[in-house]
Amino acid sequence: MPIDLRQVAAISGQSGLYRVVKPTRTGVIVESLEENPKNMVAQARHRMSLLEEISIYTTDEEATIPLADVFDRIHQKYGDDLPLSEKPSNEDYKAFIAEVVPEYDEDRVYVSDMKKLAAWYTIVNKFVGFTEEKASEEDTTPAESETEEGSEEQA
Repeated sequence: MPIDLRQVAAISGQSGLYRVVKPTRTGVIVESLEENPKNMVAQARHRMSLLEEISIYTTDEEATIPLADVFDRIHQKYGDDLPLSEKPSNEDYKAFIAEVVPEYDEDRVYVSDMKKLAAWYTIVNKFVGFTEEKASEEDTTPAESETEEGSEEQA
């Protein structure tokens, strides 16, 4: 997976995203993902969702696409610059999600979800970052990749 969302969370009632730092007796310590990070304790009364557990509904009966895969698609297609204006309309958001996830379920994925997706992608791209697995594989020569494969088999 190109991005690790296991320690990234959204907290209901709080703007932005948070990195889970460590558990406490009454909740978990989280650090805001922003220029000047702040720590706080998210208690049991806070509804916290790990981004790793969030998916986008698709038109397939029981299928969803994990948020990490959606972020990867956005990163591959647009990189750092999302194709949204400063004040995008609802139609702009719908066109954006249709470009990235053409099979998304229009009845169950709301515009408010699309807005969160765009905002969260911007934060994750800036403060968590993507690993460039494909680029590093292309940079290695065939002899190096054979050596790496051989060492993995022995381990």
